[in-house]
Amino acid sequence: MAAPTEQRIAVPIDDPNADTEWNEILRKHGVIPEKPPSPTPMIEEAILEGRRIAHENRLEGKDLDELDELEDLEDEMFLESYKQKRMQELNNLTKKAIHGSVYPLSKPDYQREVTDASKNGPVFVNMTSSMGTNIESRVLSELWRQAAKEYGDVKFCEIQAAKAIENYPDKNCPTILVYRNGDIVKQIVTLMTVGGVRMGMMEIDNLLVEVGAVEEKDMRVVKRKRAAEDAREEQLMGKTGLRSGNLRHATVDDDDDDWE
Repeated sequence: MAAPTEQRIAVPIDDPNADTEWNEILRKHGVIPEKPPSPTPMIEEAILEGRRIAHENRLEGKDLDELDELEDLEDEMFLESYKQKRMQELNNLTKKAIHGSVYPLSKPDYQREVTDASKNGPVFVNMTSSMGTNIESRVLSELWRQAAKEYGDVKFCEIQAAKAIENYPDKNCPTILVYRNGDIVKQIVTLMTVGGVRMGMMEIDNLLVEVGAVEEKDMRVVKRKRAAEDAREEQLMGKTGLRSGNLRHATVDDDDDDWE
């Protein structure tokens, strides 16, 4: 006589996270795991913390003219302390602004102007293409000039790649080299990883912060980032307003149709 086969009862499970009496029974007997905690409180806490930080840092990145415009909105003593802080930052930047333009390099100068100079602070080198058809090189050279002007406390240099390294492939241009303490600490070959031909000053800011040339809270970095965020917000509001306008127009048209 054949041994009886074991019979298993199929347990119906719809949504194991649903708050049902049946699921409570299954959880009690270990058939399904305990329901995970709701993420809502954590999300709300993160939102509140974000708002608190944003409020505390609401004056970061604003220049003296922008701070003057807030005289009727902010506490006088609090605003004055920020003005003093901003003036001190501007004075410090002025003292450190010993560069202000891009240094053209030749191979004999490289050791002195780059490797040795990097022992006193970061040095950024743009190895450019010798061909005028390399659009990325032209884009970076323009950004290099703007960055050197804005960040006068940082040394920016430029040299044709073929003059720096014999037979250096033009397809690798532009190449960014960042030196600190006599060594290369960052290398970027072409602009593919930093926005390509759409690279802008925000990518330069990010690079400066990454290698420690400027602080993340530097007023120049913060101001540009805030301006970009404001522009995105205005663009989003503009699109939303357009949709709302279309919706109102459609509603009016529908109402007109009802009277026909």
